[in-house]
Amino acid sequence: QPKLVESGGGLVQPGRSLRLSCAVSGITFDHYAIGWFRQVPGKEREGVSCISMSGERIKYADSVKGRFTISRDSAKNTAYLSMSSLKPEDTAVYYCAADHVPPSMCTLANEYGYWGQGTQVTVSS
Repeated sequence: QPKLVESGGGLVQPGRSLRLSCAVSGITFDHYAIGWFRQVPGKEREGVSCISMSGERIKYADSVKGRFTISRDSAKNTAYLSMSSLKPEDTAVYYCAADHVPPSMCTLANEYGYWGQGTQVTVSS
């Protein structure tokens, strides 16, 4: 049974950094693209970043370009989202997702069948 578990969220001051982790089990990690999404109450889930199976193709939402970095570690079956220069508008529940998704569509939530439970990130002074 596929399982994705996010960790690393929390309360952080504006301008600071956090690194989220997504531990994946129950599937062959290297065969799946990984996406990071975020959601605030009353809004649709937003694609933040995604990384292809090989790690060679990466996409970022315009709102996080230059501040967030996605990566994956096959040895640990874990994907990461390193977030820096955090802003209050980054506050959301962050989710990771996995599936066989082509790079051109990897920021679309509907393309993913496997999801984690989410981790809260709050950016506030």
